[in-house]
Amino acid sequence: MRVPLGLSIALALSGCGAGGTPDSAQTAVPSALVSTVAPIQGSLPQTVTGYGTVAPALNGTRSFNEAQPGQITRLMVAPGTAVRRGQPLASFATAPASRSLYRQAVDALSAARKQRTTTAQLLSQQLATQDQLVQAEKAVSDAQTALAALQADGAGNGEQTLTAPFDGVVTTVSVAQGDRTQAGAPILTVAKGTGIIVTAGVDPAERGRVAVGQSASLFRLSGGTSLTGRVLRVSNALNAKTRLVDVDVAFPVGSLLPGEAMQVAIATGHVAGWVVPHRSVVTAGGPTHVFQVSGGKAVAVPVTVALASDAGDVVSGALDPRRRLIVDGAYQVSDGAAVRWTR
Repeated sequence: MRVPLGLSIALALSGCGAGGTPDSAQTAVPSALVSTVAPIQGSLPQTVTGYGTVAPALNGTRSFNEAQPGQITRLMVAPGTAVRRGQPLASFATAPASRSLYRQAVDALSAARKQRTTTAQLLSQQLATQDQLVQAEKAVSDAQTALAALQADGAGNGEQTLTAPFDGVVTTVSVAQGDRTQAGAPILTVAKGTGIIVTAGVDPAERGRVAVGQSASLFRLSGGTSLTGRVLRVSNALNAKTRLVDVDVAFPVGSLLPGEAMQVAIATGHVAGWVVPHRSVVTAGGPTHVFQVSGGKAVAVPVTVALASDAGDVVSGALDPRRRLIVDGAYQVSDGAAVRWTR
């Protein structure tokens, strides 16, 4: 059977139309993948940061020395030793020359007293004058004064034991067992358990925000968990070496060791506003801003940063609490860019 020519052409054209491309094709719109959070209002603590070391407070230590030369016959502690009140620390023997001088002073007082007694008897027999008795009295007084001074300096002590005046920690030992020491030479130092503090230096411009009694967070520069402390003292003068203001901070007894390097964050108040992750605040490419998501697109919102910290930033601006805030990817998008996000 033969197909008419017109019908064949119509069928051929119909087949071609069925296999062709659409008049308009859908083009995919590129978008950036970002992470988002819900914006929240709140507050964060405002802090002043300083760096320093753990050390005894100026009024929390007792240094031992002897006013007489002598020898350390026994040493019972080392730096870092924890001691209790009354615990023996070291034995000290006064030098023989000092003990001899003390004995001479004792003998001189005894002789002066005998001379005074003799003079008084002679005066009663009119064999001495009143002036002679006055001179004898003065000799006794001078001998008593000289002996008292030597006693106060410990010249009469043969061997004595140095004991801890309070519970604390031995911070320095300046001698070794058997050493001979000169008069006034340092022997050792004990710090009160409650007298060990962190002394940190803060910027002089921040001094006005720091006050006694404020709480502080303490961080070891070597790592570890933070500790809570309290400001004890704020210096009114610059440290001559660091050119910073010294701030003393107390911490729980026994939690830190003398000499540890520390960072101190002193809480001086709170700042309220929109609390946002630090990564969400964009400071490049113009005024500071954040991005929120609206209709699948990034919308730039200008903000003012009131506080920047590791815990987050506090900002002010016209944020919409119903729109998600872009965090990761904030620096890769622009105003009006299409985004897709994770929560």
